[in-house]
Amino acid sequence: MGILENKARARLFYKYLSKVYDQVNPFIWNEEMRTEALDLLDLESEMTVLDVGCGTGFATEGLLEHVDEVYALDQSEHQLEQAYAKFGKRAPPVHFHRGDAERLPFATDTFDVVWSSGSIEYWPNPILALREFRRVLKPGGQVLVVGPNYPDAFLAQKLADSIMLFYDEYEADRMFKRAGFEDVKHAFMGPSYDPEVAITTIGRAPE
Repeated sequence: MGILENKARARLFYKYLSKVYDQVNPFIWNEEMRTEALDLLDLESEMTVLDVGCGTGFATEGLLEHVDEVYALDQSEHQLEQAYAKFGKRAPPVHFHRGDAERLPFATDTFDVVWSSGSIEYWPNPILALREFRRVLKPGGQVLVVGPNYPDAFLAQKLADSIMLFYDEYEADRMFKRAGFEDVKHAFMGPSYDPEVAITTIGRAPE
């Protein structure tokens, strides 16, 4: 398990990263990648959508181009403070919650779509979190998760494993199917200098 696959350490990490997150993020997870991921979903304006690990709200902004309201959750108070500055803290179109991906504070069968980008790599138990996603999804609801693709080079793999969760499409397939999702598919994306740095997995909750 990597050093940042620990909730307390991840919160501390984001306490400092939150100050520059929006300046650093475009080099790793940019608007073109976000658009490409959004195009994988069947979104309609009235859908209920949950953004898990919303951070400063980068993905939330993209989701709001397609739906009227977004429920956004993050465990980092410092990341959420940055998001509040963009959207406001208590008024629609964003409903903010501070919480844990492994224990979502929502009722079963609540959402049409659960989205998570740049969060899975910090989860100590990703299958547990994915099962929570399935629980809060309506039957037939869509899930989309963007995470870091496992590098090819041996030394890069060792470094990646020491920091956080990196995984390939075979591991993603295993995790999502163990969590109970169907129609699981994967896409690779990234900025021009590293076009496969991210792996995006989509699936559906059983009908």
